[in-house]
Amino acid sequence: QVQLQESGPGLVKPSQTLSLTCTVSGDSITTSYYTWSWIRQPPGKGLEWMGVIVKDGSTYYSPSLKSRTSISRDTSKNQFSLQLSSVTPEDTAVYYCARAEGVRTLDWGQGTQVTVSS
Repeated sequence: QVQLQESGPGLVKPSQTLSLTCTVSGDSITTSYYTWSWIRQPPGKGLEWMGVIVKDGSTYYSPSLKSRTSISRDTSKNQFSLQLSSVTPEDTAVYYCARAEGVRTLDWGQGTQVTVSS
């Protein structure tokens, strides 16, 4: 059974870079048929898909966030990471990593709250 766990700072200052890591167990991010995504949910709003990394390391991003988003991976640790630059308070959200099959999100991490505030 796959498990995903987000980790990273819960508080980030405006203009800085938000960095989160997702540790995956029970599946391999380099060989899996599935894809690996970051999704967020701002307070009082719906889910927002941010981007995805696939088994060959290719990445795809939401057009609205593409200029500020980078997803990378550490294959030795079976982890993938999110970096979001130039954050503002509007980037305050619960951030999730997830495993997906096409457009279907199958498995979620528990989520981690990130607040952008000085």
